Amino acid sequence: MTSVVRQWQRACEELSSRDAVLSRLISKYGHERLRRRSDAFVALSRAIIGQQISVRAADSVWHKLEARLTEVTPLTVSRRRRQTLCHCGLSKQKAVYLKAVAVFFIEEDVTVHYWRRHSYEVLRERLLAVPGIGPWTFEMFAIFYLHYPDVFPLTDLGLIKAINRLYNHGRPTSRARLLALGKQWSPWCTVATWYLWRSIDGEAVVY
Repeated sequence: MTSVVRQWQRACEELSSRDAVLSRLISKYGHERLRRRSDAFVALSRAIIGQQISVRAADSVWHKLEARLTEVTPLTVSRRRRQTLCHCGLSKQKAVYLKAVAVFFIEEDVTVHYWRRHSYEVLRERLLAVPGIGPWTFEMFAIFYLHYPDVFPLTDLGLIKAINRLYNHGRPTSRARLLALGKQWSPWCTVATWYLWRSIDGEAVVY
């Protein structure tokens, strides 16, 4: 059994013992778990594409981008004109953002080792300096590529929707209550978030 699977199981056990709502969700979806992206550029690109649109719409744009570029890499994106990217369904602004991320990967000579050499805080600071990467985008990257176990994306609409429905009878949840839940779930906020997402989506979300 891999360390990632063992960590996920430990998180599920601890969250189930602390939170009745999560216990029910883990029992229902316990045969599933978060799927990690294997490519950092793809993970960041998909997170940017997914900003403020539905998962289905983001998937549609991504498939068009793959069809146009054959392979979505920093080099292929950097070489294409912004208009070409827009023809795949990207807004002008997101096309600019995607090219900015491509330039970052090329100029920083990013490899898989890049992410291992730096702390969470350093990576957050560097990526937030790239146009188009805000807190939500970085958090999706931290969940689906960096695989940090304690990410709590409080600006994610899907997460807040699930919390409102399951913890507050569908009404808006106060920030104090949200922070209290995060404290209760720590150091496994990523796992809690994934199960809450799963409760409102027909299939597991992957950014």
